[in-house]
Amino acid sequence: MNYLVIENATKVIHKKKILNNINLSLEKGKIYGFVGHNGSGKTMLFRAICGFIKLTEGQIHINGEKVGKDISFPKNTGIILENPGFIPQYTGFKNLEYLASIHHKITSSDIYNVLDLVGLKESADIKTKKYSLGMKQRLGIAQAIMEDPDLLIFDEPTNALDRSGCKMFQNLMFQLKERGKTILIASHNDQEILHLSDEIYEMENGALSKQSSMVH
Repeated sequence: MNYLVIENATKVIHKKKILNNINLSLEKGKIYGFVGHNGSGKTMLFRAICGFIKLTEGQIHINGEKVGKDISFPKNTGIILENPGFIPQYTGFKNLEYLASIHHKITSSDIYNVLDLVGLKESADIKTKKYSLGMKQRLGIAQAIMEDPDLLIFDEPTNALDRSGCKMFQNLMFQLKERGKTILIASHNDQEILHLSDEIYEMENGALSKQSSMVH
């Protein structure tokens, strides 16, 4: 069964089609790459999947549940949609602990483990106002994956990351794919998308076309 199904998704703003009749079926255990210029509709599509915008037409089902009807926000989902924002006077650990307190799914030990995974173990007790942009991006990735979600949605996840950060992210994605996660990544880095993705989709003027498939 397809985990994520998008049917005739259309979004019109000021008479302009920001999303133009998108149809897509995505499976578990695969990484899907999305490429396209700024304003092509990638971020808007991701926002629609997350339930942050209401479609003008069409529908999105995640694991059999309709976004905006059965669920307002998809369950078991980790996201990065823009530069992650954190409470500056809290440490990296404290920020994640605060977010984790909403669902009570994970322990302090889990939080330290995920900070280790993204290379922030040594910086866990430093206030995030002292974090570099790259460190904040790593913390954003930690926040997205820490509760072991089934669906991961990343918009420009390696922005501000150095080479070691990009390598960490890629290794993490392959590990999560092996564990059956459904992963969507939008990036300006064509090489990264090519390296990571099982299938690649191109967006232009709100319309989606399949670019290629690859086997790892």
